[in-house]
Amino acid sequence: MSSVLYDTPGPRARRRNVVYTIVFVAVLALAAWWVLDALNAKHQLDADKWSPFVTDSEVWTTYLLPGLTETLKAAALSIVIALPLGAALGIGRLSDHRWVRVPVGAVVEFFRAIPVLLLMMFANALYAQFTTVSSDFRPLYAVVTGLVLYNASVIAEVVRAGVLTLPRGQGDAAVALGMRKGQTMLYVLLPQAVTVMLPALVSQLVVIVKDTALGGALLGFGELLSQNRQITANYGANTIATLVVIALLYIVINFLLTTLASRLERRLRRGRRSPSVALPAQAGATDVKSEAVSGA
Repeated sequence: MSSVLYDTPGPRARRRNVVYTIVFVAVLALAAWWVLDALNAKHQLDADKWSPFVTDSEVWTTYLLPGLTETLKAAALSIVIALPLGAALGIGRLSDHRWVRVPVGAVVEFFRAIPVLLLMMFANALYAQFTTVSSDFRPLYAVVTGLVLYNASVIAEVVRAGVLTLPRGQGDAAVALGMRKGQTMLYVLLPQAVTVMLPALVSQLVVIVKDTALGGALLGFGELLSQNRQITANYGANTIATLVVIALLYIVINFLLTTLASRLERRLRRGRRSPSVALPAQAGATDVKSEAVSGA
């Protein structure tokens, strides 16, 4: 079976594909063997470096779970604030009023161009200089502020692009019905653009979760990745084992997030494709039509 973009491979092409697959798997296996052999030569695969994560519950209750809690806290706060703020900025960039569109566009482009780590460092310095926020909470405030400013700007562009991908007739039909610009955006364009924007939004939410690690690198925020230093200092320089476990935790979190979003997307698409129900004709109209036919 073939399509416009894909032709069914013939016998020779199938043999080549099998050979390519075997070569790729062999190279991948050799690379994995080389990595494991190098780790074993450095005694990084010794049982004493991995056993604390199985036998000692304190490594979880004292380091990993508190770090995971801080990561999820910062990510959740950033998502809750960045999503509506980004949507508002995206709608502002689509405004017909130049005095709204131009300043909002300048704000979006400004914060989108600055690295998120730099935003965190500026926010931390501003909180230390001009506020009374305690030093215990200042890293969390700085991380959330930097993530919100950067990701709200990115989400604004996602919203703007999602709305612009819709057919122009959607907005024209709403205007023909007498709906105002705000009503058209809120009740017609945004609900349809959500399914278009959802994959990009999910990717940005995953970025938010991962970028919380930047606060632990330079601001002393006690997130998940920063616990690596504490664990290796107390459990015998098991850096590789600790990083592997932390990476697996990040993978699980982001997998759950993307799975939830994928289910939501499928439900939204299924709702849009559901067939409409035909309404029965009114009895009065049927009677009038019957009398007209009989009279003729």
